[in-house]
Amino acid sequence: MALPYFLRNLLPRREQRVHSKPLLQVLGSLSWLQWAQFFAGWLAWSCDAIDFFSVSLNTSSLQVEFNKTTAQITEAITLTLLLRTVGALFFGIISDRYGRKWPLVMNLIMISVLELAVGFVHTFPQFLAVRALFGIGMGGVWGLAASTALETLPVEARGLASGVLQQGYACGYLLAACVTLKLEPNVRYGWRSVFWVCAGISGFSALLRALLPESEVFLRAKALEQGKTSSSEKTRIFLRETKEMLKRHWLLCIYAVLLMAGFNFLSHGSQDLYPSYMEKSKGFDQYHATVATIIGNCFLGRRLTIVSFLLLVGAFIPLWILPSSFSALSAGAFCLQFGVQGAWGVIPIQLAEMSPPAFRATFPGVAYQLGNMISAASAQIEAVGGAQNMIMLNGKLVPDYAKVQGIFIGVVAAYVIIVTILGPENHGSHFEQHKAAFEEGAGVDSAIEDDNGEQGSRSSVQEKGNAEIEYKA
Repeated sequence: MALPYFLRNLLPRREQRVHSKPLLQVLGSLSWLQWAQFFAGWLAWSCDAIDFFSVSLNTSSLQVEFNKTTAQITEAITLTLLLRTVGALFFGIISDRYGRKWPLVMNLIMISVLELAVGFVHTFPQFLAVRALFGIGMGGVWGLAASTALETLPVEARGLASGVLQQGYACGYLLAACVTLKLEPNVRYGWRSVFWVCAGISGFSALLRALLPESEVFLRAKALEQGKTSSSEKTRIFLRETKEMLKRHWLLCIYAVLLMAGFNFLSHGSQDLYPSYMEKSKGFDQYHATVATIIGNCFLGRRLTIVSFLLLVGAFIPLWILPSSFSALSAGAFCLQFGVQGAWGVIPIQLAEMSPPAFRATFPGVAYQLGNMISAASAQIEAVGGAQNMIMLNGKLVPDYAKVQGIFIGVVAAYVIIVTILGPENHGSHFEQHKAAFEEGAGVDSAIEDDNGEQGSRSSVQEKGNAEIEYKA
């Protein structure tokens, strides 16, 4: 009897790569430039997390500075997430049209300048305005960082590289927590100094990417078109192919946004309000809340992997919210984030492989940030929900963030498991062999492989009679 569709879809597809090499051999053959470009992408993504979590880690200090409630301070997080889609669309388009290098450099410089500006605001409206603009800058980082890091690597190394790349976000969160722990209570300018240090790290990341050459994959595609068409013609082709891609892959676009909405609800729901939860619902001071955040993000980092780790998330929710001791709560944070970030680890390569190949910066970046926009109110939902469900702690009423976060994360984890099982996968795609976005036919090019692992356009592969389309959208 045939297995149900959702079970057949969950099982990994058998890969037929005649010329594939062992992973260690592939890693040993990488050039210094490939390693450097991967590190540049990883660092850029880490900067995204450092800059973003600087707000949630300093929520208590910001409340005192601006005389606002937790829910009001989380408005800054919501605004940042809402506007990241604008940055993803803008920087993704110019990256797919003009190259990977300078759009990412511009992107990192922009967030460095805005991060610096946060340290000089004096009113809450000024703070919200800078963080809103900051969201545009942050929005472009993920798609550009992922394409920079992954597209020049051999296909055999991309799964491992995807996990390491995504954990750059956890490392950024960890670094932001360490900076906050050491600077905020010990220097004259307090929370402002945290933002200034973060601005310096982003500036360094921009300098590093500026010193490295353009992506070889993009240069190769550009060289093939050299002299054939003018720059204005390439732009016209790019716009036409973008329209064609959206017409052919609209269902895939919707799926990617739904998937990323779930993942972003999962991460923001378990991270953004965590320091406030430790302080207000569990009664710890800011120092111990930050230490617990550090412990929770100290872990090692395609469809079946996601589901497995999300089941771990569900199993560890009780340990995350029920204990009262610092050691047990820290262990719960560690275990829950192990599941969250383990599931996140395959997302960069999962999105890159399912993307229309010519739009590897725009498609993943916009899908990711649209998901972010949908999940933008995660911290506010939890903050308001906690405030409406009070508990007694040490003789006074405090918000019950534990119950709200537990229900929230449980529902989101179940949603992501369902969406993941029902969705597509294009494991092992050789997307680097497809056309660039400014070439004719790029918008209809899909990640299709024949039984020998060779790729081509839809028509050329179908003529061989043995093509397998990994996704239907």
